Amino acid sequence: IIKAKAIVNATGIFVDDIIHMDDPKAQKNIAVSQGTHIVLDKKFLQSEDAIMIPKTSDGRVLFIVPWHDKLIVGTTDTPVQNASLEPVALEKEIQFILQTAASYLTVKPERKDVMSIYAGLRPLAAPKEKGDDTKEISRSHKIMVSPSKLFTIVGGKWTTYRKMGEDMINKIEDDLHWKSTVSVTPSLQIHGYSVTTDIRDSLYFYGSDKASVENLISETGDIWISNALHIHKAQVIYSIREEMALNVEDILSRRTRALLLDAKESIRIAPIVAKIMAAEMNKDENWIDDQVIKFKDIAKNYIINELIKG
Repeated sequence: IIKAKAIVNATGIFVDDIIHMDDPKAQKNIAVSQGTHIVLDKKFLQSEDAIMIPKTSDGRVLFIVPWHDKLIVGTTDTPVQNASLEPVALEKEIQFILQTAASYLTVKPERKDVMSIYAGLRPLAAPKEKGDDTKEISRSHKIMVSPSKLFTIVGGKWTTYRKMGEDMINKIEDDLHWKSTVSVTPSLQIHGYSVTTDIRDSLYFYGSDKASVENLISETGDIWISNALHIHKAQVIYSIREEMALNVEDILSRRTRALLLDAKESIRIAPIVAKIMAAEMNKDENWIDDQVIKFKDIAKNYIINELIKG
């Protein structure tokens, strides 16, 4: 049993599951929308500036953005009925992105040019009327309070996360008659904040921690796991010691972004990463084999030729 003064349900696409645990008769509160992106080589847009296509054939905005020496192109807005932990890009989404991007790039990208493809799910506040297109649903967040005082937040965006947090705390303080506090987050710097950033530096995303990573690289020696993605053995070790990485997927998806940048390359280096992790975490060969199998099973959904057409 976990006891708390207040319970916040901020579980994204799974908020309704938690709400129904509190009240089985509760109505549906979210509409799940899938957004898909593809990643291309930087050669398709040799510029540090992004492209925004303000109106596409489906009425959305499409972006082509330089990212980690690659291009990220997206996104889509596809209603889906069931939320999943590992959403998979749909063929119609792939075709839409490639065809739209081709109209604005000098060299038209083809399926064979896609280095990685991935999908995510948005927890949008459910519309009052059925049949509303998800791209028309507001991205604003919404806070709901159940009779048992379960506080739930739906909607919102990455760019408004601080406002979402502030509004939730204010709501809890008001409803539970707590002493009102003043938010300190508007000017709060996130971990790794750096005054200057040089995106040409392959380690730039470490921010103020970059020096620590560079020191570990010097100690480890010239051991590059992937020259294509500029990943060093020291980065794997650093992720374990300082960033709480526990498995291969943590390293290749959520610390270095290798899976999102080049799915095939991430599969190639997965066994190497697993061995480094095993040595650092005192794991055996069975753990290594299990980690590689699990990562490959996830990574296949990021390779365009592995996805079923139709």
